Amino acid sequence: MRLFAAIVCLALAAAVSVSIPAPVQAKDGQVRGRATVISGDTLIVQGQRMRLYGIDAPEKGQRCQWPNKEIDCGIISRAALLDLIAPVDITCRRRQATKDGTWIASCDAEGFDVSRNMIYTGWAVVPPGGPAGFSKVQKNAAARKRGLWKGTFQMPWVWLKAQ
Repeated sequence: MRLFAAIVCLALAAAVSVSIPAPVQAKDGQVRGRATVISGDTLIVQGQRMRLYGIDAPEKGQRCQWPNKEIDCGIISRAALLDLIAPVDITCRRRQATKDGTWIASCDAEGFDVSRNMIYTGWAVVPPGGPAGFSKVQKNAAARKRGLWKGTFQMPWVWLKAQ
């Protein structure tokens, strides 16, 4: 019951998220400020859409099977990212732009790598060809049954392709 209450609280926090604009152009073309969370791997900083480098997270509507229940792991993943970055400014280093204008970016919040932390908590995974350094973090999250690893799920890129 406590786990269900925690999940509901995370989902509610995600639903009422508000971005507080405090944009600052950092040096070397980095962007810094409060972020609006779009999904477990995408956010907006200074009006620029950023996809977190080296991770993939479930999409809204993607169902995961936990012991004795099914959850929308996309909503929970989004809430987990919101929980990591909501109270602080983040700094994103843009790596490359996609065709739709989204930036692939490495982002830090108070000295920690946001992508690595999403993998550590188990709410994002390393896609094929992702950073080798993240694989060890993912194995640890899976072994400890954190986040998505608590039950069974389809890898986000597999689920998305089937949609």
